[in-house]
Amino acid sequence: MKISERTISALASVVCGGSGLSSYRSGPMLVKFFNELGSNDVYGQGFPSRGYFAEGKLRELNDTDTMAQAIESAVDPRDFIGTEFSLEAVVDHINQYLRFDGFELSRAGAMYRITALGGASVELALPSSDYPALSHAFIEDQVRKCDRKIFEGDYNGAITNARTLLEAVLLAIEEEMRGARGDYDGDLIRLFRRVQQLLSLDPGRRDISDALRQVLSGLNSIVNGLAALRNSMSDAHATTAMAARRHAKLAVNASKTAADFLIETFQEQIARPAGDDVPMRAVVDDR
Repeated sequence: MKISERTISALASVVCGGSGLSSYRSGPMLVKFFNELGSNDVYGQGFPSRGYFAEGKLRELNDTDTMAQAIESAVDPRDFIGTEFSLEAVVDHINQYLRFDGFELSRAGAMYRITALGGASVELALPSSDYPALSHAFIEDQVRKCDRKIFEGDYNGAITNARTLLEAVLLAIEEEMRGARGDYDGDLIRLFRRVQQLLSLDPGRRDISDALRQVLSGLNSIVNGLAALRNSMSDAHATTAMAARRHAKLAVNASKTAADFLIETFQEQIARPAGDDVPMRAVVDDR
């Protein structure tokens, strides 16, 4: 990811703080911020001005995968808890510059993530820490990689991550509901069928409308399609065809849509009172 010098200056101001937008970061705090992104600096005598240091470190990260992580870290909501500063105002300020570079910060659950303008558009909101398996960093990492690889032009790689994302969500739901993951040999379709039964998402159910039966059948098609597309177009196997941008966007957005539906269905089922056998609204209510 590459951003302009003007965006670097605006971002450095936010990272340093003290500009009326964000909390002040001292020299040692700045060193810690960038060391968490992979640097190995030590604060000591001769340390430059905070702004000079921050801009220099951001230039080092520019045109690398870590730049997106640096921007997302600058707007980590946890750094704004208990402060007088508005996270939304900071995001708006940075976005004014990022949009000229073709990027944007957008809400993804509790966090903000970098997306490419015109890139994959579906957002996947992960649940809270009440469900550790589903809020695992690995799933968040797959979401970021899906979007990032699309705007980097790695379309085959994006398809690989789209499949891995759905696989991770299915395994996490199974772990949350059963207390442990079942045996998994890489057969995505078989894994989906296990989770489908746990969530009562069988399209053959007699208590659902024809319209919802078609939707649930479409969920089957997404899983089957991702498994097949990954085998022919991803970077996980010898490819038989090179993916285009539209193929990658289709795979990523389909994976996010399916994952989002599965997570919300899981949350609703968990929230139902014990012994409540009333079918889930997500499954039977077609209003």
